[in-house]
Amino acid sequence: MPAHKRTPVTRQSVDSVISARWVIPVEPGALALSFHSVAIHAGRIVAVLPTKDVATRFEAGESISLGDHALIPGLVNLHTHASMSLLRGLADDLPLMRWLKGHIWPAEARHVSDQFVYDGTLLACAEMLRGGITTFNDMYFFPGAAARAARDAGMRASVGIIAIEFPTVYASDPDDYLGKGLAVRDEMRNVPRLSFCMAPHAPYTVSDRTFERIRVMADELDLQVHVHLHETHEEIEKSLDQYKMRPLARLNALGLVGPRLIGVHSVHLTTGEIELLAASSTSVAHCPSSNLKLASGFAPVARMLDAGINLGLGTDGAASNNRLDMFQEMRTAALLAKAHAGRADAMPAATALRAATLNGARALGLERITGSILPGKAADLCAVSMAGPEMSPCYDPVSHLVYVAGRENVTHVWVAGTPVLQDRKLVNLDLSDLDNRARMWQNKIGVETLT
Repeated sequence: MPAHKRTPVTRQSVDSVISARWVIPVEPGALALSFHSVAIHAGRIVAVLPTKDVATRFEAGESISLGDHALIPGLVNLHTHASMSLLRGLADDLPLMRWLKGHIWPAEARHVSDQFVYDGTLLACAEMLRGGITTFNDMYFFPGAAARAARDAGMRASVGIIAIEFPTVYASDPDDYLGKGLAVRDEMRNVPRLSFCMAPHAPYTVSDRTFERIRVMADELDLQVHVHLHETHEEIEKSLDQYKMRPLARLNALGLVGPRLIGVHSVHLTTGEIELLAASSTSVAHCPSSNLKLASGFAPVARMLDAGINLGLGTDGAASNNRLDMFQEMRTAALLAKAHAGRADAMPAATALRAATLNGARALGLERITGSILPGKAADLCAVSMAGPEMSPCYDPVSHLVYVAGRENVTHVWVAGTPVLQDRKLVNLDLSDLDNRARMWQNKIGVETLT
């Protein structure tokens, strides 16, 4: 009898396969998948599978082995002012309004320009990529310059269409801000990895009329609304004096509270306000380091999480942090939540990691694109080395990511499957060029803003 003929197994061709000691998808749960791989093709995740099965299923153009690493979703910085990296360390150790009115706003009036924003955002992108951040949500002037910088760095960005009542070098009035921002969106809406959101600065700098226009635009264009909210007691007291209601109540009366809204900081919340945020599916961008540095207070994170609020993490700008470091934000958020609530389980490590990834993507309306390692999503990935005495032993890699690892442990980063950091070296950005740009602006700004 003739020998039985085996049907040859057809392997799927893919661009690359990344194999790691652990793959941590973030969803559906907090599992750390040991000795797993991620197959990538055309910028998207094709499969997550045991490394031992790769050879029989895939033929990869490139195979990357990271034997002592955890592979996680790229981190999502839910709130920053990226170009304020050029103001890092300017007028530190001051309360928020004195810092803004006495130093930051005057410095911005003298120096902010299209070139300032491009250079500052490029500097921020380099810092963020080196720390595993693949997506950031920005709010600042000259959004077109920020968008170009993110594009050139290879990052994913949600670019804010800022609005504020008073004139600046960028725009003369709210209509001018919105018109210029929408023009940038129209010009760059099809640029890969870029999205846009409405970005009214804060209730104390934006009128009812402008908020109403923003609500209509957000509804018509299907855009998120990104706004500072309940950051300080002073903000709330001024709102009560001027509008006879707290800022969140005012935004609710204007129809802005809902799934599109991202309330930044949200430090001072009553029980009823937490219930409103939860019931309306509003997201919160928690910025623990900035809240501490500006003495804004302790956000009720445990109560927000218990209520089911979608809580993401942000760094704020480098002028008020002074780092764009999401590993620091994860650790600080988790530790502060425990101390403030008096409960060690108030914000477990897995919850902090989810806040730094999938929750941020969900707040931005990008959860179908990024924030977790699932087939069909963009391959936005970050490899974290677990090697070295400071990382050993490792009983729980998820815990290690939040309580032990730092941005210095990030070795590789991919955005849409394209490497942007390899062996700790940036692919698209020249550090010496960035240093020169930073020195130029430091010389321009100098000590004049400190007097």
